[in-house]
Amino acid sequence: MPNRRLALIAACTALTALAGPAAHAQGKPVRLIVPYPPGGPLDITARVLAERAKDQLGTVVVENRPGAGGNLGADLAAKAAPDGTTLVMGAVATHAINPWLYSKMPYDPIRDFTPITLVAQVPNVLVLNAETAARLGIHSLPDLVAYARGNPGRLNYGSGGNGSAGHLAGEMFKAQAGLFVVHIPYAGAPPAQLALLSGQVDFNFDNLAAASANIRSGKLKALAVTTRRRSNAMPEVPTVAEAGAALGLKAFDISTWFGIFAPAGVAPEVSVRLNKAFVDALASPEVKARLAVLMAEPSPTSPEQFGEFVRRELAKYEKVVKASGARAD
Repeated sequence: MPNRRLALIAACTALTALAGPAAHAQGKPVRLIVPYPPGGPLDITARVLAERAKDQLGTVVVENRPGAGGNLGADLAAKAAPDGTTLVMGAVATHAINPWLYSKMPYDPIRDFTPITLVAQVPNVLVLNAETAARLGIHSLPDLVAYARGNPGRLNYGSGGNGSAGHLAGEMFKAQAGLFVVHIPYAGAPPAQLALLSGQVDFNFDNLAAASANIRSGKLKALAVTTRRRSNAMPEVPTVAEAGAALGLKAFDISTWFGIFAPAGVAPEVSVRLNKAFVDALASPEVKARLAVLMAEPSPTSPEQFGEFVRRELAKYEKVVKASGARAD
């Protein structure tokens, strides 16, 4: 009997040693850092995901750590212990745009993180002031390109600032279509939207959720969404790539995306467990309904797929940011 008890104790000790820090970490709350202020799309999504993922991960606490365009919160996650208890809701800005926008970055977007899963993508939409569109006879994307080519420098577009998603979408559009259009930066997306509605600027690349009410009311004319596929929220609006395929725009693909990262060095089994918890959460009706309100398309992936996606995005935005000349410091 004593020998059997000793054998049982030895087996339990061995299993504990094999499990190591990952097993210990499972008893700790998971901290999901949102590198932006409360109330935005990333924050809302993080909170609904945290609620659904707790069935598999236990307590998931959302922590807002805004600053430096998202770099502050992302850096906190990059420097955390790689035990699976600290995660960050990274985004196109933190992992694809900022590395080219800031002269000094506190982290490497590839080497310092373990990708867990892409969460969602939100299309931007090319919108014109409706009165401007009627006055100039612009009813489609080809109409816009034709007018801009025939009247270089006559059109302008607004954005939420140099290096913003709307600015970079506009620069990509200009480069691929071969246009000379004036960029007017504003101090944030809301002022840029007001400038468009008042006719101070001719068109914007705006967030689809933010622009949708004015599109439906007829104040704005939607010409195309910026993603490779049409949006489920407005399937009648073509993509830039399909509407502009004959105009040099067939490769156009740009979106606001966000996904979950852990620090580099997380054990593969922990990465798999985290991926399953959040992918399962993304499949739940509650999360799908919340994302639909934000006009975000759920986009779950494997860690490997997400890692490759981030590498492609980083390479794509290097060219776009450098061509724009935008700097954040």
